[in-house]
Amino acid sequence: MVTKDFEAIVIGSGATGGVAALTLAEAGIKVLVIEAGPNYSSQKAIGSEPCNSFRRISSLLTGEHGQQLQHPGFWKANPLLFAKKKDNPYLFPPSHPYIWTQGRQVGGRSLTWGGITLRLSNQNFTSAEVDGFGPNWPIKHEDLDKHYSALEKLFKIHGMRDGLQNLPDGEYISPLPLTSSEKSFASKIQNDLGYKLINSRGFGPHQPSKKEPWPKFSSPGSTLRKAIATGNVEVLCNHIVEKLIMNNEKDKAKGVLLINILTNSRIEIKGKLIIMCGSTIQTLKILLNSEETNHSNGFVDPSGMLGENLMDHISTCRFFAVPKTNADHTNNVDSNYTLSGAGSFLIPCGDKIQNNNSKKFIRDYGIWGGIDRFNIPSFLRKIPETTIGFLIGHGEVLPQKKNKVTLSNELDKWETPIPFIDCCWGENELLMVSDIQKTINLMITSAGGKILPLHELINLPFLEPILSGAMALQEGAPPPGYYIHEVGGAPMGREENSSVVDPINRLWRCSNVLVVDGACWPSSGWQSPTLTMMAITRRACLEAIKPRNA
Repeated sequence: MVTKDFEAIVIGSGATGGVAALTLAEAGIKVLVIEAGPNYSSQKAIGSEPCNSFRRISSLLTGEHGQQLQHPGFWKANPLLFAKKKDNPYLFPPSHPYIWTQGRQVGGRSLTWGGITLRLSNQNFTSAEVDGFGPNWPIKHEDLDKHYSALEKLFKIHGMRDGLQNLPDGEYISPLPLTSSEKSFASKIQNDLGYKLINSRGFGPHQPSKKEPWPKFSSPGSTLRKAIATGNVEVLCNHIVEKLIMNNEKDKAKGVLLINILTNSRIEIKGKLIIMCGSTIQTLKILLNSEETNHSNGFVDPSGMLGENLMDHISTCRFFAVPKTNADHTNNVDSNYTLSGAGSFLIPCGDKIQNNNSKKFIRDYGIWGGIDRFNIPSFLRKIPETTIGFLIGHGEVLPQKKNKVTLSNELDKWETPIPFIDCCWGENELLMVSDIQKTINLMITSAGGKILPLHELINLPFLEPILSGAMALQEGAPPPGYYIHEVGGAPMGREENSSVVDPINRLWRCSNVLVVDGACWPSSGWQSPTLTMMAITRRACLEAIKPRNA
């Protein structure tokens, strides 16, 4: 039981929560990190086989994880790290399905993160200046540059300095090598199509040890662990934040109202600074429940935009077979060739897209992929003398007022409003995904490959019924939420009538509340968002404590 007040309260213990806790703790501030779920040991969180597979089969039969099992990460990580549907419900229109993946444990979704770390470019921050759609960001790359760099150095990110205008370089250690098949693929699409393939940027594969039991890309394995080691951080588990508690003037939050999920009791915790790091939709749920429209003593959102403009990357995936090279690494036990954030490749398509005068959509997309990254035994391969690859295109989604999160009239088991998520792809996204599919087809054909369903590449008789219905393997784009890159709903801006938070992430009329996770994004870009979320968090926290350091 927490019996004292804290200088800062961080809501959420995942990627942004870990950065917030570390940034504040290193400045000497006493921090309470609140987590809705339990604090697992590394052994329990990571799990082992065959127990993880048994859990997946159980979930498939019972449906306890809902549509979360559609994401490939569910079949890679321990299902224990995915929240159960009955305890964490949400609603959506039948015509607009949404897949909301939740991680309710210390570390949150950082424990199931793919570990790709990309910067946004000024083209992303100022795209509205070019096409006139939606808002610009109130910040540019130069505002985040030193924070990107500090995080890349802390995490020891693998990558190369490629000199691309639409994908800024960072501070990297040596890149992980491409497989020989990937090098061949890169050469062919460069020569035939003019696309540049680069080493992916991010974390290498997790290699657990007694000294480093947690993945380095997770907050328990990096930022949160370092924050706790300062002696300035406490973690309160199994508590849900119901809403902010405002002062009488409603211009500051005094603290938060918590629900103990084990006892259903409610307690108030006071703090001078509150940082929202609970992930986009959880943050929006708390803010909506704390705003005056839904709470008589709530804060004021002068823009009326809270909850609007929810976005997620639109994606499409293709598996394929290419002829083996003489040096394929299928049976190579070197972990450098294991699929990971850095053990893969990227094809930023922005320059090619912008130079295409016949394109019918705005904004950009990129393609992530890997070839010969799966150590599949030869007896399971259906096509001899080939190796297997995949390409996943992910594109920017436009902010649309109609795509939003609201609070329904239905209550969950803790008597808090269940979020209602109404989000669907627009015409621009559908035109973009069609172009992504054409580009992927061209690349695979150029490389001498053949697109095939996964069950025609690998002999998996027990999983074929599952694979046949998998959203990732369908012709069209999976529904919003599938890619787990949701952002928006409480955007940053320069004016209070057109944004929810100011340029340093403070609620306009409640300045001691910072919104730093994906909720604060005005637009989505095409890049994996986690590194930018963490850079925004570090910047906002340092800005918030400037008077203390002066």
